[in-house]
Amino acid sequence: MATTAPTGSPPSQPSLTHSPPPRKLTSVKALSESPGLSSIPSIYTFPKQPNHEPVSDTKEPIPTIDFSLLISSNPDERSKTIRELGKACGDWGFFMVTNHGVPERMMKAMIEVCREFFELTEEEKGECEGKHVLDPIRYGTSFNPSVDKILYWRDYLKIFQHPAFHSPSDPPSFREIALDYSKRTRGVMKEIVRGISESLGLEDKYVEKASNLENCLQIMIANLYPPCPQPELAMGLPAHSDHGLLTLLIQNDTVGLQVLHKDKWVNIHPIPNSFLANIGDHIEILSHGKYKSVLHQAVVNDRDVRISIALAHAPAADAAVSPAPMLLEDGQNPLACQAMKYKEYVELQQSNKLDGKSCLEHIRNRGI
Repeated sequence: MATTAPTGSPPSQPSLTHSPPPRKLTSVKALSESPGLSSIPSIYTFPKQPNHEPVSDTKEPIPTIDFSLLISSNPDERSKTIRELGKACGDWGFFMVTNHGVPERMMKAMIEVCREFFELTEEEKGECEGKHVLDPIRYGTSFNPSVDKILYWRDYLKIFQHPAFHSPSDPPSFREIALDYSKRTRGVMKEIVRGISESLGLEDKYVEKASNLENCLQIMIANLYPPCPQPELAMGLPAHSDHGLLTLLIQNDTVGLQVLHKDKWVNIHPIPNSFLANIGDHIEILSHGKYKSVLHQAVVNDRDVRISIALAHAPAADAAVSPAPMLLEDGQNPLACQAMKYKEYVELQQSNKLDGKSCLEHIRNRGI
């Protein structure tokens, strides 16, 4: 079913071991469509958190970056936008990207073809089940059922898009739509990463060179969050940060993403025809903590299906990102985050339970 193009409290400490084969589970979509379902199985029920951060519809708007000004030939406009980008990375770690040049019809087509994939039969989708976290096509449910003690109300499809392009063969239109969309989005990502590099006071291509961005790992993660009869008991995804450099996300009209900002969970309401961008752990590493990856989570509801599509952009698989020496102050230890090949970092996160920023803390502890 898959086709491949030729290659071109403190969090617990995870272990770099291969997880056992995942147990065979019914998809959440199939479970949610069970006749007469009025309550969720206990394995999807999360315990109440006594010190859980409150939820806030903050009046403080999430920053918005006008991409057309970021690539403007007017140096004053571009400089101003780079300063705004740096402030967004420092204050929020999340920001909207408008006027990015990716056609709205292309974004809608990507959401629609992912919806069509999730509408396939369980047997058809099952042909895309992966055996290892670095398999280029991987369909599944929850996050990592082999270690998840409580399951998440989420089905997913993860596909490597670059440096080698992969696609499921069904739906038939998936390949062409994803190939165009991932290529256009990669161009947006490169310009934003250059802007982030400059906002840190680095040469515009410093991050690009340090992470071998020409051979970057681009992963598409399509998420399906079906209606849940007891949304107050379940989670779509728990609090976590993203690995890599920059994630660009689109979604259908159903909200469900929350970002931790000033110790409160903030409901995010995306601007139509925009990307929601967030910086990943490897920007935090490279910037020596000047910019921090931010915890976010997915909540569910009892009425509507939510579909989100994230394109995660990361260093090349064999690149080992470390803090930029020119950002280290006198006396600071340049090994505060020990360099680790990106593919090892992905294996570390994806082979364990999703637990805040535990992977980043793990490599920090290795470097002390």
